[in-house]
Amino acid sequence: MKKFEIYRNIRKSALIFGLPISSFALMMISVIGSLLAIIFSFGFIIILSLVFWNILFYAILIYLVSRPNLTLQHEPFPPTISNKKIGLSSYEEN
Repeated sequence: MKKFEIYRNIRKSALIFGLPISSFALMMISVIGSLLAIIFSFGFIIILSLVFWNILFYAILIYLVSRPNLTLQHEPFPPTISNKKIGLSSYEEN
């Protein structure tokens, strides 16, 4: 019988259209904003420019995802989190 190990960090590597979830959310905000602009302004030039903008934005996001050394990536939290009082005095001295 085949054994499978539990993979708990699946959300870290989840991709939608080749983008991580946060980049995909930015792309969807851009698309929704473009759709709102298209709905409220019926200019053909505006429609073409917004389509071009979304294609360009997607290409930029794909470029940034494929080269992770271009972005500043650091751990948001220290390796250990403690609520220990920082200082020279201890709790008993109070």
